[in-house]
Amino acid sequence: MARSELEKRKATPAAAFRVSPQEEPSAEWGWHGGFPRATLGGGVLVGLSMFGMLIGNHSGWTENLWLIGTGLFLLAGVGWLVHKRRTSWRG
Repeated sequence: MARSELEKRKATPAAAFRVSPQEEPSAEWGWHGGFPRATLGGGVLVGLSMFGMLIGNHSGWTENLWLIGTGLFLLAGVGWLVHKRRTSWRG
């Protein structure tokens, strides 16, 4: 137990998830990981919102093409991540 506020508590992470503080400085002071489900959900949400922005007062097709292209690119990226996760054990 720490005797003062300035002392740090010793971290005891699982052996499989150890990260060297020299390689990743944030491992020393906090959680070190990612948000896989939030990444996929955010990608789908933003990709679909691109198609929602097609409704509006556009005067030309340039804006529509950029919105469609960006939405398809994001949804394709999410699909690739899902495929990569499902087939990662196969090598």
